[in-house]
Amino acid sequence: MTSAPQQPVRVGVFGLLGSGNLGNDGSLEAVLGYLRADHPDAVVDALCGGPEAVTARFGIPATRMHWNRAEYRTASRLGSIASKGLGKFVDIFRTAAWVRRHDVVIVPGMGVLEATLPLRPWGFPYSLFLLCASGRLTRTRVALVSVGAAEIRNRPTRALVRWSGRLAAYRSYRDAQSRDAMRAMGVNTARDEVYPDLAFSLPAPPASPPSDAPGTVCVGVMDFHGGNDDRARADEIYRRYLDGTIRFVRTLVEEGRPVRLLTGDRCDATVVAAILEAVDSPLVTAAEPTSLDDLMKEMTAADTVVAVRYHNLICALKTGTPALALSYAAKSDALMDRMGLGAYCHPAREVDADRLLEQFRALEKRAPELRGTLAERNQAAARQLDDQFSSLTTAVFPATHHTHARQESP
Repeated sequence: MTSAPQQPVRVGVFGLLGSGNLGNDGSLEAVLGYLRADHPDAVVDALCGGPEAVTARFGIPATRMHWNRAEYRTASRLGSIASKGLGKFVDIFRTAAWVRRHDVVIVPGMGVLEATLPLRPWGFPYSLFLLCASGRLTRTRVALVSVGAAEIRNRPTRALVRWSGRLAAYRSYRDAQSRDAMRAMGVNTARDEVYPDLAFSLPAPPASPPSDAPGTVCVGVMDFHGGNDDRARADEIYRRYLDGTIRFVRTLVEEGRPVRLLTGDRCDATVVAAILEAVDSPLVTAAEPTSLDDLMKEMTAADTVVAVRYHNLICALKTGTPALALSYAAKSDALMDRMGLGAYCHPAREVDADRLLEQFRALEKRAPELRGTLAERNQAAARQLDDQFSSLTTAVFPATHHTHARQESP
């Protein structure tokens, strides 16, 4: 008597994907690469912020995360406020119905357990809580994979993040600070592991041949107004960050250095426009990246990188390009330290152009040595992410769908 054919495992991916943030989409790309390699028969779809963009780029079916299409617009009129409230209620059932159709739901990387940028509890934290609670109720395993976390002061947001963590079937973090933050917020992290950010598993483009002449400096910018606790001085933080960055770029141009402006989210375009207007020079140009691969290609052609966004930094480090972080959260400091560049961090909230230039010149002097350090650290990151994916398979996939062990990276 022949056995019934094995049903393909049903995998859902969840997050603010397809919404214009290149780092988030890069995390999804990394998980899809893992699924293709280790679970090629898996049936994959997404519940996300930008379903049309996800389907167009990655070729998987996708559903809107929110019933209310105006979820990300500020509600000022009574009708729009009522619509948002109704949407939060409807999303309880929409999310549960989507989750129960899957064997596994993966939240791929991203800072889903932090509030280092402005965040309201009834926004993404509420959506993530619905996902994890639905997983527990429907017995679908929800995995938070190499995610970022930070201790949160706002009580409603903190409670939603804490319960999301507790209800997930699997948790791993992209740095030790994230795991410590979840422990401090009341989550038992005894079995949780720390691995590099998922973007380190993406393929890097070939490196450009080195040149003796000073070359391009990539400057990654951000529409930065501080975090949740900085709302009262958001405009001041933005102005100081922008003024310091403009002074830095202007000095490089005066020295004859080409500067390439990079973004990580579509909202960063306003910062690019402000810099181009303030530093009117043919030496300053702007890229229009649509993926982390585009960012990495820009950075392989650069001598050095100065960047704010977390995944801009990852792209620089992944390509072996010496980088200086304009750090707005502990995650950036942890990343730079892990990759051997901990001395090259500068506070994004208090940009001092003179001090930034001093650090930049020190970075360039050590560039050859630092490129060797980055090559070693990238090899270690690749091995650790192989371990991450093997651990994920063992922890949350049905035993009948476990494939052969991943080959160890050299």
